[in-house]
Amino acid sequence: MQSVLAQIFGLLLAAVVLVWLFKRIGLPPILAYLATGLLAGSHGIGWMAQSHEIHFVAELGIVFLLFSLGLEFSVGRLMAMRNIVFGLGTLQVIVTSIVFMLILLLMDLSLLSSFTIATLMALSSTAVVVKLLKETGELKQRRGQLAIGMLLFQDIAVVPLLITLPLLAQSSDTEGIAWALTFALTKGAFVCLLLWMIGKWVLPKVFSEVALMRTDELFVLTTLVVALFAAGLTYLFGLSMALGAFLAGMMLGESQYRHQLEADIRPFRDILMGLFFVTVGMQLDILYVFGVWYWIVAALALMLVLKIGVITFLAQLMGERKQDAIAAAIMLWQMGEFGFVLIALATKHQLLALDHASFLIAIAVMSMGLTPYLIESTPWLLKQLGVLKNPNGEWQQQPNSSTLYQNHVVICGFSRVGQTIARFLKPEAIEYVAVESNPILVQEAKAAGEPVIFGHVKQKDILKSAGVERARLVIITFTDFEHAQIVIDAIKQIAPDVKILVRMRDDSHLEALKELGVTEVVPETLEASLMLVSHVLSMSGVPMSRIVRRVSKERRNRYQFLHGFFAGDQFDSEENNAERLEYLHVMALPENAFAVAKNINELNLEKRKVSVRALRRKDREIDSPSLHTVLLAGDILVLQGKPRRVERVECYLLDGTD
Repeated sequence: MQSVLAQIFGLLLAAVVLVWLFKRIGLPPILAYLATGLLAGSHGIGWMAQSHEIHFVAELGIVFLLFSLGLEFSVGRLMAMRNIVFGLGTLQVIVTSIVFMLILLLMDLSLLSSFTIATLMALSSTAVVVKLLKETGELKQRRGQLAIGMLLFQDIAVVPLLITLPLLAQSSDTEGIAWALTFALTKGAFVCLLLWMIGKWVLPKVFSEVALMRTDELFVLTTLVVALFAAGLTYLFGLSMALGAFLAGMMLGESQYRHQLEADIRPFRDILMGLFFVTVGMQLDILYVFGVWYWIVAALALMLVLKIGVITFLAQLMGERKQDAIAAAIMLWQMGEFGFVLIALATKHQLLALDHASFLIAIAVMSMGLTPYLIESTPWLLKQLGVLKNPNGEWQQQPNSSTLYQNHVVICGFSRVGQTIARFLKPEAIEYVAVESNPILVQEAKAAGEPVIFGHVKQKDILKSAGVERARLVIITFTDFEHAQIVIDAIKQIAPDVKILVRMRDDSHLEALKELGVTEVVPETLEASLMLVSHVLSMSGVPMSRIVRRVSKERRNRYQFLHGFFAGDQFDSEENNAERLEYLHVMALPENAFAVAKNINELNLEKRKVSVRALRRKDREIDSPSLHTVLLAGDILVLQGKPRRVERVECYLLDGTD
C-alpha cells in the first residue's frame, strides 16, 4: 500500500513540476503530461508500472471529456451536422485508409498488415483535439465543427474495426465478417436508442429532483454517476465508452442544467485527462526512437502531408472554405488514442509484427505531442500558403463564431429583485442574462422566454457561460456578504475591469466591498430610509423637484447623511454589527478638555477615522463644521465613527491620550 501511495505521490509531484515548467517556457501542458509518462514508465525511470487498472482509470478522462463535449451539442445541432459527421467523416476514413493502404502495399507489406496500419493512421485523437479546442475557444468555429464532426464518425468507425480485425486474423469468410458487423451495428443502434430514451425522459426528471435538494455534493455525484452509467452501458454492448458518454451529454445538453453539469465535471475531467496523457507517454520507448529516428521523422512527414492533403481536398469537395478545410486538416493529422487499443489487438492476433507495433506507437505519441504546436501555428501556416491575408482579424471573426452575449448586464440571482431589474432593462433594450440556482424558478423563467442560466454563480465556468468578460455590468442581487465575496473574487479573475453593483442590507460592509473592487453598493436600509423621507417630505408640502435633488445628492455622496445614527442600547444586543456600522455619539467639552482652544484640523481626527458631524454652541447648531472651526468650552460635539474608534477619540479630546 505504501509503495502504491509513493508511486502516486511521485507521479503527481512530477506532473506538477513539469506542467509548471512547461507553462513557464510557453509549452502546452499536454507535452508535460507526456514527459511525465515518459519518465515514470518502464522505458524511463520506471517507478510506475503499466497496469490495466491505470489505463482504465485514465480512459475515464476521455469519458468525461466526451461527456462535456456532448453538453455542447444538442440533437438538433448534431442533425444539422449530419453532412459533416456521416458525409465528410465517412469519406475521410475511407479515402485516407485507401491512400495509406496503397502506399504500404507498394512497400511490400501484406494485405492484412497494410489494411490494419492504414485504418490506424486514418484515425485521429479525440482527446488531444477536443482538449485543445476547448482551451483555445475554437469549438464553435467552423473549423472546430469540421474537426469534431469527423472525430465523431471516427469514434463510431472504431467499433467495426474492433470486430473486423480479430475476424480477419481467424478466417477470410466474408459472410461471417458481414454477419458480425451487422450484429454489432444493430447492438449499437439499440444502445443509442436506449440512451436517447433515458436521456429524453428519465434524466431531466432525475436532475430536477436533485436540483431541488439544493446540495452541491448530490448534484456532482449524480453527474458522475450519469456519465459513468452511459459509458458503462455502451462498454457492456461492446461499444466505445466515450461514445456513450457523448450521447448522455448530448441528451442533457438540451436541459437547463447544461452549464452547471459542465462546471461540475470539469475538475474530474482535467485531472483524469492528465492521467490519460501520462499513460500515453509511458508507452514510448525513447531508446527505440533514437535508434530509428530518421524513419520516424520520414513517417511523420508523410502522414502530415497526406492526411492534411486528403482532408483538405475532401472538405473543399463538400463546399467548405479553403482556410477552414486546411485548419481542420491540421487538427486531425495525428494518430488517435484508439490506435493504441487497435495496435494491441492487431499484435495479439499477429496482424502486426512487434517492430511495426513499436514503430506505430512511437509515431502516435510523437504526433500527439506535435499537434499543439501545429494548431497554434495554423494562422501563420495559412498566411505562408497565401490563404489567409490578415491572421489577426480574418482568422478570429468567422461567420459561425458568434458570441451569445455582448455588452450586456449579468444578473446574479433571479428572485424578486433580479426580476424587477430585468423588467426595467427590457423596455430600454438593454440585453441581460441571469444566473439562478433555483431549478423551479429557472424553469418558469425560461418558459416565459427569460434568458436565465441554471448554476451556482460562484463558479467561474458558470460566469463564463454568462459572458461576464464581455458584460458592461454585473449585478449581485443577494445580500449574503460572504457569498458575495466569493462571487466578486471569481468575477475579478475573469473580468478585472467589469463594473459590479452589489445589493446589501446595510452599509456595514461598504468599505470591505469597495476594497474588493465593487463599483457601487446599494444598502437596502438606507435606500428604504430615502424612500420614506421622500414620501414624508412630499406629504409635508416640499416640492417634488427639491426632494429629487436632495435624494440624488445623498446618492452621489454615497449616503453620507445616512451613515451615522444614535445607537442607544444596540451595542449590547448587536455587538458584532456594532463594530461594523458607524454611529453618532454626543459629548460635551468641559473647560479643562485637551481639545479646547484647538481647531478641528489640529486634532487630526481623520487619521483616527472619526469625524465631527455637527457642533452645538449655546443655542446655535453648526452642521458639518469646517476644519478651521475652533472648539470652545461647553461645545457639544456630535461624533461619527465606529464605536471603539469613537471611544478612543473621546478620551483623546478630553485628556489628549489615545
